[in-house]
Amino acid sequence: MRGTLRAGVIGLGTMGRNHTRVLQSLPDIELVAAVDIHDHPHQAPMGIDVLRSIRDLIDRGIDFCVVATPTRTHKEIGLELAEAGVATLIEKPLAHDYKSTQVIVEAFARNDVLGCVGHIERFNPALQNMRRRLACGQLGNLYQVATRRQGPFPARIIDTGVILDLAIHDIDLTTWVTSSSYRCVSARVAHPSGSDREDLVSAVAELSGGVVATHLVDWLSPFKERVMTVMGEFGCFVADTLTSDLTFYQSDSQSPRWGRVSASQKVSEGCIIRYSIPKLEPLLTELSNFAAAVRGESAQLVTLQEGLAAVCVAESLLESAETGETVELAD
Repeated sequence: MRGTLRAGVIGLGTMGRNHTRVLQSLPDIELVAAVDIHDHPHQAPMGIDVLRSIRDLIDRGIDFCVVATPTRTHKEIGLELAEAGVATLIEKPLAHDYKSTQVIVEAFARNDVLGCVGHIERFNPALQNMRRRLACGQLGNLYQVATRRQGPFPARIIDTGVILDLAIHDIDLTTWVTSSSYRCVSARVAHPSGSDREDLVSAVAELSGGVVATHLVDWLSPFKERVMTVMGEFGCFVADTLTSDLTFYQSDSQSPRWGRVSASQKVSEGCIIRYSIPKLEPLLTELSNFAAAVRGESAQLVTLQEGLAAVCVAESLLESAETGETVELAD
């Protein structure tokens, strides 16, 4: 597909407005209009027509669409766009439960329409750089992935708990950077706010390659933290996605210095390297890749199947928290 792509956005909340901002900055893309059922024109970016129905947007003749609405609306909107043949990026999570997610995946496959999921953290420069280094074997055999995603409550959240809103980032990233799937999960949650949706989750999991993963996620902390640590036989990477910094801590094998006291210590601290990384905005990278895919060019995308897998693991965390049991996942 050549020439200017005609784009639409559905939902003008915080993320929807970010999408409109970036789409307006991209060359060879015309942001035709947006749909927002709340009809808040004062929140819409300047110069953007705000429509009241998806049908009106489709009738404008769009080549692709971004869906940034509350999670429970994703299935209905996704089905309408798939049936209309519109290439679509749906913000994470793909849907609020596994069954609805599966319906979306099947609809896009049945209509042979391009669909993908907005797991924006995959496009963070620190994580992209780390994944390339892992693929080259810089850490050797992997042992553990540990993530911490904490911060104050986000006012934008109205229909999901912390697992589907935040932990799903770490679920997707863990499978992506390790090229592994989840084998089993165990989780515990807390509800200090009194809501029926969880405010905190602490989870431990085993991946298909034997790697152990731990996730600590909440929206209760007075500070914001977004950290992923990957440990292997040659050291570990620490990625801070708030600053897009990546640090390598090298393992340095040494002979024991203090006799029997240190005989069990197989590694010690080696050199520490903080990499210099170009820090492009993740959303700009994500939407540039989506536009390239719409044009039929090679691109990085988070597929609908990957979005489905992430929701499956998230549901398993919820099940484990409810039952107190470890949940086994099929491949």
